[in-house]
Amino acid sequence: MSDGQSQPSRRIVSSRHLAEGEGWEASELEYGMIIAYNAFSRWMSRCMAAAGNCDLTPLEILVLHNTNHRGREKRLTDICFMLNIEDTHTVNYALRKLLKSELLEADKRGKEVFYRTSATGVELIEAYRAVRNTCLIDNLNRTDMKGDDLRDIAAHLRAISGQYDQASRAAASL
Repeated sequence: MSDGQSQPSRRIVSSRHLAEGEGWEASELEYGMIIAYNAFSRWMSRCMAAAGNCDLTPLEILVLHNTNHRGREKRLTDICFMLNIEDTHTVNYALRKLLKSELLEADKRGKEVFYRTSATGVELIEAYRAVRNTCLIDNLNRTDMKGDDLRDIAAHLRAISGQYDQASRAAASL
C-alpha cells in the first residue's frame, strides 16, 4: 500500500454480501462476535458439565450465575435487565427449570417473585468456578493478554452492544 498502512487482502466475514462497500469492517466484527458467542456458549455448557450438571443450557447457566451475583435476591426483571434479555419468557422458563432442579429458591412477596441461589446451587457454582480456574483462567494467565487488556476488551464490547441496541430501536421504528 502506498500510504504505509497494510490492509488485509481477504476479509474474514460470515456474509460477504454484508461486507461490500463502506463499513465492511462491521461485518468482520460481527463474524468475530458470532464465533465468540458460540465458543462462549459451548464453554459454559462444557464447564458446567465438568462441574457436575450436564442438563443446563447456556441461558440457564447465565441465569444461575446472575441470580447468585453479589448474594442478593433478584426478580425476573432484574435478571433480564442485567443480562440485556428482551424475551422475558425465556428467562422465566430458565428460572422455573432452575427451581425444579433445586438450584434456586423463590419467595413471592405481593405480586413479585424474588429468586436466590439455593445451597445446592451455590455448591454447583463453586464447582464451576474451580473448573473455570483450572481450564480457562490458568491458561489465560499464560497469554500476552493481562487483566487490564481484558477489561479494555470488555469495555469495548459493552460500548458496541449499546450501538447494536440503538440500531435495533431504529430498525423497529422503520
